[in-house]
Amino acid sequence: MNKKIKTARLSIFSNLLLILIKFGVGIISGSVSILSEAIHSTTDLIAAIIAYYSVKVSSIPPDKNHPYGHGKFENVSGVVEGLLILVAAVWIIAEAIKKFFNPEPMDYLFLGVGVMGISAIVNIIVSKKLYRVAKETDSIALEADALHLKMDVYTSAGVATGLLLIWITEMHILDPFIAIIVALLILYESFVLLKKAFNPLLDTRLPEADIKKIEGILCNYQKSCISYHQFRTRKSGSYKYLDFHLEVPETMSVGEAHKLCDRIENDLRKQIKNLDVNIHVEPCSEK
Repeated sequence: MNKKIKTARLSIFSNLLLILIKFGVGIISGSVSILSEAIHSTTDLIAAIIAYYSVKVSSIPPDKNHPYGHGKFENVSGVVEGLLILVAAVWIIAEAIKKFFNPEPMDYLFLGVGVMGISAIVNIIVSKKLYRVAKETDSIALEADALHLKMDVYTSAGVATGLLLIWITEMHILDPFIAIIVALLILYESFVLLKKAFNPLLDTRLPEADIKKIEGILCNYQKSCISYHQFRTRKSGSYKYLDFHLEVPETMSVGEAHKLCDRIENDLRKQIKNLDVNIHVEPCSEK
């Protein structure tokens, strides 16, 4: 099974387990901050399912209707995940404000502290796995999922700390404050994710690090009558696209020009994974 698909499936199972635990303890204790974490984990689960589906679709080879492949499906899924997180954060803030004006005592706070601690540990393990595979496969969908879980680590640790303070001080009014802080962190997460996922949909050029690698390789082939122009790049999911015009001596045969393009393409693909190269050859009049 594809490594990306297996990793996305792991995220689904871990989120499902945490949701059940958090909702159970949240209802028993009456803590809005724990329930806000349960809602956060629910959005994580939905995001994990979307990521799982998107990496399956994005791995489908190009076909007649999608000659450039299905890579951008990962970017679309990333945008959807970002919007889901945004909605969840707004809902949490609304519920926390209600609880602020109508504070209620909470029970079984020690359970809440324990659950948040377990949640943080589980998400540290799973998010590290997701980040590692996302980096290996250049998957925006898995990276988005990993970002969700990374933020969940911070929010779980924050809620656990807050519940511990409430347990010690018996200041139950702290509960909605903690929930609002959690929601603000989630809002920040959604904006970061939306920006990263949305840009490739507009055919934004490749990252500067990739551009420098490409230009460095092309410069190695530049001579008095061999040069390049009309340099363009874009990204679709984990796939990267490059096209440019290559000027060669007009005395060079078609076979020689083809071999030169092959050498350039091979050098580029050694440095940048999942790169599709399209070279348009033009004659250059030698002086």
